[in-house]
Amino acid sequence: MILVIKYLLFILVVLFVLGSAWYSVLSRREPDPLEKGRKRAVMNILLGGMLIALALMSMFLFRGSSINIVVEALFLLLGLFNLFSGLRSHGVYSRSKARGGSNV
Repeated sequence: MILVIKYLLFILVVLFVLGSAWYSVLSRREPDPLEKGRKRAVMNILLGGMLIALALMSMFLFRGSSINIVVEALFLLLGLFNLFSGLRSHGVYSRSKARGGSNV
């Protein structure tokens, strides 16, 4: 069962990395500032998910060392912050685009 969870987390990390790279490229090529911000927010959400998945994968792979626990906690906190920040930014850009405004 633990092996299945490890492989699932690894697949999630790979998908999050590929998705964030894709949205990074898309956001850099986007001329519209609102759409660029929305795509960067999605990239931030995916990076947060990747960090959370890395922290969980680290919890299943390594046992016990205090350095490992500190690194896992940092990854988890940074991932949660990225996830929250990306969700908040995505909401702001989506509402601003729906209103048709150009002020962010």
